[in-house]
Amino acid sequence: MKKYYNEAIIGNKNIVASFSEKGEMLRLFYPTRDYKQFIETMYTGVKVNDSSLIYLHEDINNEYEQYYTENTNIINTKIKNTYFNLVVLQTDFVPISRDIIIKKLTFTNENTIDLNVNFLIYSKLLSNYNNMVGSKVENNVLMQYSHDYTFSIFSKTPILGYRLNNSSEDIKSGVLHDKDYIGMANDSAVSFDVGTLKPGESKEIEIFIYINNNKEKYKLDRIIQEIEKLREIDTKKELENTRKYWEEFVKKHDGLEIFTQEEKWQRLLTGEEQINEVTYKKYLQMRKIYTRTILLFPLLSNEETGGISAAIEIDENRTKSGRYSYCWPRDAVFVTKALDILKMYEQTTKFYTNFSKQTQSKNGMWEQRFYTDGRVAPCWGYQIDETASIVYGVYEHYKMTKDKKLLEETYEMCQRATEALTKFPLGTFPNGNSVTFENFSLEFSSHSSKASYEWNMQNNVPNEKCVIWGNLRSRERFITHESYDLWEMNEGIHLYSLSAIYAAFKAMIQIKKELNISDGIEELENNAENIKNYCLNNLYDEETKAFKRNNKDNITDISMLGIVEPFEMLDKNQQIIKNTTQKIELNLRTYTGGYIRFENDNYLGGNNPWVIATLWMVLYNIETKNLEEARKQIEFVHKTATNNGFLAEQVENETMRAKWVIGLGWSHAMYIIALKKLLNNSKENKY
Repeated sequence: MKKYYNEAIIGNKNIVASFSEKGEMLRLFYPTRDYKQFIETMYTGVKVNDSSLIYLHEDINNEYEQYYTENTNIINTKIKNTYFNLVVLQTDFVPISRDIIIKKLTFTNENTIDLNVNFLIYSKLLSNYNNMVGSKVENNVLMQYSHDYTFSIFSKTPILGYRLNNSSEDIKSGVLHDKDYIGMANDSAVSFDVGTLKPGESKEIEIFIYINNNKEKYKLDRIIQEIEKLREIDTKKELENTRKYWEEFVKKHDGLEIFTQEEKWQRLLTGEEQINEVTYKKYLQMRKIYTRTILLFPLLSNEETGGISAAIEIDENRTKSGRYSYCWPRDAVFVTKALDILKMYEQTTKFYTNFSKQTQSKNGMWEQRFYTDGRVAPCWGYQIDETASIVYGVYEHYKMTKDKKLLEETYEMCQRATEALTKFPLGTFPNGNSVTFENFSLEFSSHSSKASYEWNMQNNVPNEKCVIWGNLRSRERFITHESYDLWEMNEGIHLYSLSAIYAAFKAMIQIKKELNISDGIEELENNAENIKNYCLNNLYDEETKAFKRNNKDNITDISMLGIVEPFEMLDKNQQIIKNTTQKIELNLRTYTGGYIRFENDNYLGGNNPWVIATLWMVLYNIETKNLEEARKQIEFVHKTATNNGFLAEQVENETMRAKWVIGLGWSHAMYIIALKKLLNNSKENKY
């Protein structure tokens, strides 16, 4: 079974786990957000009286309800088996100060007869030739161990039965017997006796999942000793402490004062002066998404390094994508803007002063993506906007904190990045020189140097990978390498990427001014102006009087808005911008009111609105004071959030349900940025 959809996420600074909407644990990461993932399959079930196993995550007679404890990362799944009228309330959480998952189950008999209940767990861990998994039962603990880690399941309730080999078939009967105490399989099953429930009676059982890093202690008897200490945990106390921690966390990071300014936000969201049931309902939906965003960001962030995962993984086997649980610098920069709005300044600072410095390449650039611990992840090419975004992001963070120490700590990093940006896409040559390529030659204008050509030669970049970057009207000539666009699907010279570079140059100018450094400012100003001129002269469609997304096609793309929001290369009121947004409205808006990324987008079937694309239009419409339209688009985002308040990557038009990645950091970040812009706009307009 492909387990793509993470409907609920819990965790602390070291553990993250995800669940289906029916309470099945899908993934468990330790000790970072993106590595290592342990679970291939974890099913739970009950045997009631003389029945065979009833799977809790899937049975024709089961009814489900799932909800978070308000303002926390504690997830509750209520499962009612209508055949036996047995209700199971499953509460899953991770204590803040303990690296252990606690599953608290309350069984309630709503029948008129006695129900004898056994609870069973089937656990299959990911295994390969370099990660062989064995199993052992000792001291009422099921231990599944490999070379590096030991994965243990235990309870305060004694084990009733277990099966270490061939457990996937044997568990179906609901009865587990095994003569062996140790086995070679990577899947095992264990059962616990809940007892007999009288009509109306409830009983509880607590299950603990503990992962031991064998580098620190690897002998099983030592792990058993550690588990015996953990078995003494007061679950009610841990649950209460976890609840209080997250409630305080949400309160502390209410950067937009949504909890304390209810009536104001009702008016902002609706434009209505009168507060009523409808406006309050819209406010509650906003608050749900807002709260879930505050609680999601720490679960995506590596507290030690500052790295920020794009999402909790959904596609380990790359059946539909290149995977998601990595840190893309560009995505992370959007998230850091939202973190600052939510007063999570420390995490943003760590991203720039630690993670970004650690991951910068010798040539000043950043690769496409990384693990959150700072190691380079699998990539397939340069995305020049990744590098530009970090320089832009540093100054955006400074504008929020006014912390000059930040600029001092990151100045050398930003300087190297802007030098790389100058060399990578820009370089002009002295008059009278020329470079011959396979199929054409290039003459150079009078204002320049051989910097880019020499950089190509020094870095062994083949000439055939270079393309002309020309400004026909001013007779200037530039040379550049092709770069992937922000969607990672097209190589070329892209409007969004150039806008990001422009913003990076402008940010570096301000950084230098704040630090009283004048050297290089004039060159940066010239480079920024050259980029603007290039875009106006070479990425301009004479027929539509609008921008093109790149130098190879004229496909309408939502990312063309980047030239205004967030990079501010051109004024929003210029006619070319208005013409461009008209193209977007005509070609990218769907019948449901959401926006696709670009024309003929075929990713995962295509024609699905993207949350970030829709929120991009929200940002533009707020900027241009088209608040009525912006509110309609925000309403689309509200309607398509999950029941738990998560925003997805895409929305299925036919069902208006979240599709593909649920809890995408970029989507949640754009939502917070849009709310902030709406709030800022209220200072100029009544609502």
